[in-house]
Amino acid sequence: MKAFLLLEDGTVFEGNSFGMEGDVVGEVVFNTGMTGYQEVLTDPSYCGQIVCMTYPLIGNYGVNLDDVESFKPQVKGFIVRELCQTPSNWRSIETLNEYLKRNEIIGLEGIDTRELTIILRDKGTMKGTIVTAENLTEIEEKLEKLKKYTISKPVLQVTTPEVKHYSGDGYRIALLDYGLKKNIVRSLLSRKCDVTIFPATSNADEILAINPDGIMLSNGPGDPQDCQFQIETIKNLIGKKPMFGICLGHQLTALANGAKTEKLKYGHRGCNHPVKDVEKDMTYITSQNHGYTIIESSLNKEIMSVSHINMNDGTIEGIKYKNAPLFTVQFHPEASPGPGDTAYLFDEFIYMIEQSKSK
Repeated sequence: MKAFLLLEDGTVFEGNSFGMEGDVVGEVVFNTGMTGYQEVLTDPSYCGQIVCMTYPLIGNYGVNLDDVESFKPQVKGFIVRELCQTPSNWRSIETLNEYLKRNEIIGLEGIDTRELTIILRDKGTMKGTIVTAENLTEIEEKLEKLKKYTISKPVLQVTTPEVKHYSGDGYRIALLDYGLKKNIVRSLLSRKCDVTIFPATSNADEILAINPDGIMLSNGPGDPQDCQFQIETIKNLIGKKPMFGICLGHQLTALANGAKTEKLKYGHRGCNHPVKDVEKDMTYITSQNHGYTIIESSLNKEIMSVSHINMNDGTIEGIKYKNAPLFTVQFHPEASPGPGDTAYLFDEFIYMIEQSKSK
């Protein structure tokens, strides 16, 4: 069946429906990864968004049980140039089309995804709607609906509803779930950590009650400035235990220390973003998924120093703090999808805990 993408600037793309048929509204973004579509679909940071994959063929290795980053797809909609109907991979248990249909996610294929990406790059991220129909009608009404669309408290939509515990023989880690990816948990467990996951609604007293050796702040969706409760919680945690923040956790920590954030024109989403480690003078390829960045001029240089920068646009990708055992990064060292070049940061977190306990 035919399907259409209508952007808020009035641009229309015509293609074909796959997955579940129907209509959906969301923020339209693009991901530049050639692979990793299953991890993209299940990344909670995409909550409320319609994701366009720039690579032309998607679905060629099917869907499996291992490459999920949460228990279900988190995107509002999914756009591809060409959908592979006959995947070939020994781990595949179903096609991408079957997977999206089973999970009630609306897909659109057959449009010029490169043209869509150019529009989003030049004009910036915008809202859009996928409509499954033989003809696109009532365009003005749909545009009015787009203008009113907002993503309401997405962190609360994706956080765990209850405390979860994963046993380990090593350091006890309190992991705050703002929309965490499973590979963060895997990365900690592989280092023998004992991990307790807390909902985003947990306060500092509840987190410190387990007497953790270290605290991790996860990735997550949305505008960090909407997370005032979480920012206050982080303020009350700083200096109590060694801390490590990723993505949204990185942004919230900066806000808790008086910095400011702003929305990027079209964000960083993909598994091929070069980032420079300033201290080591080395550049790594990183996995990224964010639409906001920290404003460098807002940093309090007495307590904050830039540790990593994006080699494409010069934006901040990491901060080290002088007032506490604490560091954060904007990119995803746990990857999934993408390279594991910066997985060493988990080891640096463990080392920071060891140093703190030896004092």
